[in-house]
Amino acid sequence: MRFLRRQPATSDDAGADSQSGAAEVGHASGKGRPTPKRRDAEGRRRGPAPPPPRTQRESIKLAKQNRGNRDERRKAAAERRSKMVAGDEKSLPARDRGPVKAYIRDLIDSRRHLIGLFMPLAGFVFLSLLVPFPRAQSMLSLFSMSMMLAMALEGVLLGRQVTKKVRERFPDKPVKGFPTGWYAFTRASQLRRLRVPKPRVTYGDTV
Repeated sequence: MRFLRRQPATSDDAGADSQSGAAEVGHASGKGRPTPKRRDAEGRRRGPAPPPPRTQRESIKLAKQNRGNRDERRKAAAERRSKMVAGDEKSLPARDRGPVKAYIRDLIDSRRHLIGLFMPLAGFVFLSLLVPFPRAQSMLSLFSMSMMLAMALEGVLLGRQVTKKVRERFPDKPVKGFPTGWYAFTRASQLRRLRVPKPRVTYGDTV
């Protein structure tokens, strides 16, 4: 009946038991739980949402705080707008940054263009539709179509001319024809006082 008795543990068994115990301890001392989501972790760091106001005084206080934040945001937006109009490089949109775009704007702002009448012509076309005389409407429509065709032709020629000058001025920069021509066209089609950033040159200046 000796085979039913528990045999004494050998040195190998003791080493195996110690290793398994160390593994269990290491596993228990680890995370032992799934990684929390970023949203949950940020929510715990920020803490719970503030309770809603319970009295009229608390409501007035909260309204003043929010109004102060809105005033600060409006002030910051107005400051960014003023810097962008003035031509500050850091405040300009990505499409207006860089020496190439600044040179294109100077080229456009130094000359008068027929495309600059695009916005007034659009208003003129709208008003011509309100004229109650069919003959006058047809004449005004013909005039508007002629002006549109002339503006389109000038836009194509202007785009080619500006692209050529930009490539000569910046031979080391990749200048694509259509984006450069389109940028020049959109700048020229705006009224001078509405252009952003404001023109740095006057009519007739050499650029």
